Amino acid sequence: MKKRYLLSAVGAMGASVAGYYLKDEKNRNKIKEVSNGLVGKIKGNTDSTFENAGVPDQSSETGDIAQLENSKMVSEGSQFGVQYYNDKKDENKLANQQD
Repeated sequence: MKKRYLLSAVGAMGASVAGYYLKDEKNRNKIKEVSNGLVGKIKGNTDSTFENAGVPDQSSETGDIAQLENSKMVSEGSQFGVQYYNDKKDENKLANQQD
């Protein structure tokens, strides 16, 4: 019973602090920018993964283990990732030219 009252009080305090913080337009814009940036990173992550497959040894994300493995396979002679990347890029070019 006491937990419910405690959680309700914490929730009410959190809502009031958030309301006070968000009443200023600058703070609302900051929150929007941060959230849009995070959404962009999440959505853009699949594209960067695809782009990195085409140039495995030129990636700026050197700490990514999958990218290091891909670079290692290409250095050993595997061209599957690079060939797949080139084929998809060609398909996209043809589809854009037809539109």
